[in-house]
Amino acid sequence: MRAKRFLSALLSVALAAPPGAFAQSHGATTLALNTQSTEPPLVSGPTESYTDPIVPPDVAQGVFGVYGGAQSRFSGNVGANSSWRAPIVAQQLPDLGNGGSESLTPQAERQLGERVMREIRRDPDYRDDWLVRDYLNSVAAKLSAAANALYIGGYRPDFDLFAVRDSQINAFSLPGGFIGVNTGLIVTTQTESELASVLGHEMGHVLQRHISRMITTGEHGTYAALAAMLFGVLAGVLAHSGDLGSAIAIGGQAYAVDNQLRFSRSAEHEADRVGFLLLAGAGYDPYAMTTFFGRLDRAAMSDTGIPAYARTHPLTGERIADMADRARRAPYRQPHQAPEYGFVRARSRLLQDQSRNEYADDVSRLRSEIEDRTAVNVAANWYGIAYGQMLLEKYDDATASLASARAVFVSGEQKEGEGARSSPSLDVLAADIARRAGRDDEAARLAALAQQRWPQSNAAIDMHIRTLLTLKRFTEAQQLAQKETRAEPNQPAWWLYLAQASAGSGDALTQHRAMAEKFALDGAWPSAIRQLKDARDLKTIGYYDLATVDARLHEMESRYKEERLDEKS
Repeated sequence: MRAKRFLSALLSVALAAPPGAFAQSHGATTLALNTQSTEPPLVSGPTESYTDPIVPPDVAQGVFGVYGGAQSRFSGNVGANSSWRAPIVAQQLPDLGNGGSESLTPQAERQLGERVMREIRRDPDYRDDWLVRDYLNSVAAKLSAAANALYIGGYRPDFDLFAVRDSQINAFSLPGGFIGVNTGLIVTTQTESELASVLGHEMGHVLQRHISRMITTGEHGTYAALAAMLFGVLAGVLAHSGDLGSAIAIGGQAYAVDNQLRFSRSAEHEADRVGFLLLAGAGYDPYAMTTFFGRLDRAAMSDTGIPAYARTHPLTGERIADMADRARRAPYRQPHQAPEYGFVRARSRLLQDQSRNEYADDVSRLRSEIEDRTAVNVAANWYGIAYGQMLLEKYDDATASLASARAVFVSGEQKEGEGARSSPSLDVLAADIARRAGRDDEAARLAALAQQRWPQSNAAIDMHIRTLLTLKRFTEAQQLAQKETRAEPNQPAWWLYLAQASAGSGDALTQHRAMAEKFALDGAWPSAIRQLKDARDLKTIGYYDLATVDARLHEMESRYKEERLDEKS
């Protein structure tokens, strides 16, 4: 990622406001960064707290298949578990401070995260791949439901996970529930539980509001100290160097280095314990966190170099021993691994590539693993081969490889008694191959079938709209895109598709209004305002539409003015 551009955006937001501008009302206790504060010690907690958690049925039935926004992900789960009470969680997860007193409000934190995401989405390494995003968010949804059931965290953000094209093993959390996951991390994990353990750890940082507290502590120092903290937390996460100490020193406030690192260690312990509770509560393998972090620790001691995750999330023997102790005391349960894990892992291998030669090399490696009988998941390998062949424009080969993937997948599922005949990854790729190959009728049929089978899959919806646009069936595409903008108005892709479909169907008013919303989500306020002015100037616009456009134009002009004042400050 281009960390400098990202950090400049974040710093402009955080430093523009005077101290206290984003904070909630002050509580009785002030959060201090140094270890001489009154912070309660991190303790192991009672053994009784590790009785088998009862998770709501809609959470425990499987990882994959939960998509969409906050309503579909979090509704109906709060308080569903009566076996793990809040006092138990409070005893074994001591807070680093009162998350509701001297911290950003949840609304301000989300706004900050959204402004940071504007910059990230512009980076060429940002992977806006719906199949990967859907899968990551489905895992996060299961972990979030466990957090609800176990009363973990001071607030419930709408988690939004995304992939970053980077072969380094790393993940990072941002304000407001945004979590980035390097493709290298997805590829390196060996089980879904291992991936979930890292996601749970990052979600622990968000639920315990660690970044919010770090930002808020800038109120007790200078703006330079706040800048130092933001550089330390976020540059250390996103910069390829991954050196937390050096990143903090760049901020120019050397006196904050020691305290910042101590706070980071405490935060890592707390995120470990929150992550473990989420992992076990969601039905994953409780040993996965120990296994994966232990493997990273061994890699850090080898000659291959320290993994990025181990640099930005310092692993210690104490942390790993604590995780191992908790895993031993947790009841064993056979974890269910979603079929999508293997497909997304194979897809992520190709998403790391940047040239045709790299695509071809990965296709060869995946095929060699099948031939040498070293492939962990043969169906996933065939899927990766098909995806790579499509990117190489070898559409007939891709169709044949995808058929092999489907045959192996169906055979394996029937042996295990699942009986599944498809998955979103298989169906969406089939439609994509046909679309790119110019097989119009087949593409339309497969895209419609994918959305019919997986109505909550953003990837299936996205492929259906793109296929309709490719086939110039603009009216159908407009209707589908309109439905999605109403369901998820914060997704720029839906607004762009609506604008493209409206342009094709000759609906200039909807085209301008949709492009305005897309530009607004990107933070391109002048372009958004220009689109609404163009819509207002249409000769065919009616009175009601004119009033609606004028009201929205006023809102956007106000937001643009506010942000310009922030930047000037």
